[in-house]
Amino acid sequence: MTAPIPRDIPDLPAIPGIPALLPSHVPATAVMAPVRRPLAAVFRLVVALAAAAAVAVELALGSPMRTLSHFTIQSDILLALVFIASARRAWTARRPLPSSLTGATLLYALTTGLVYHLLLADGTSPFTLPGVLTGEATDPTGWHAITNQVLHTATPVAALLDWLLLTAPGRLHLRQAATWLIYPLTYLVFTLTRGELLVPDTPARYLYPFLDVGRHGYRSVLANALLIGLAIYGLAILLVALDHARPNPIRHRAHHRTKTGFRLQPPVG
Repeated sequence: MTAPIPRDIPDLPAIPGIPALLPSHVPATAVMAPVRRPLAAVFRLVVALAAAAAVAVELALGSPMRTLSHFTIQSDILLALVFIASARRAWTARRPLPSSLTGATLLYALTTGLVYHLLLADGTSPFTLPGVLTGEATDPTGWHAITNQVLHTATPVAALLDWLLLTAPGRLHLRQAATWLIYPLTYLVFTLTRGELLVPDTPARYLYPFLDVGRHGYRSVLANALLIGLAIYGLAILLVALDHARPNPIRHRAHHRTKTGFRLQPPVG
């Protein structure tokens, strides 16, 4: 005859040596396959090809070494490479590039556009210099006029639209803002060193008028660089803040597909 089973079974003590399982937040992409995003891929590829074509034209029409020394050219080369890689990841449904890289690319593209339109192309600015990219004394014409608008206007606007409409928010972090200043600081050292090594009468010895030591002296140039650096840092902080406050356009489109009968899967990009 067996003993009766007790109604209340006491809790068993934890087995020593076996840790308790802690709750964890697992992203949906870890358990569900992400989807392809052909629209984002095509847009990024077109922007990358436009930036690369404009850079190639500038290299063909001007001095390659002087052209490659411009912040505009360097930032657009970076944008072309990053957008090609991002397009491939969106097309093949892979995880997006690190936000530290894409955020820096966006910041440098916006810096290029803002500095050009607010300081270099504005007739009221003390640093106005028509034909700044080519070192000409007159407004750029012909192919230079086209590439000038592509590099200083079209690609910065396209980078901003890609971030607002095709990129999930909340990926940028405040700690990245200071890291993004390393490249502008390095470029400042490079362009000042380049100016010192060139003969004083060399055309476009200093590539930007606010960095022209021969005209303004080191004190004014370093003051200009400090103000521009603070402005870039402020822009970086603004981008991080907006990234955490803006809505998620990708989620809205996915929710719309669900309502219309399409299967919902977590997007990547």
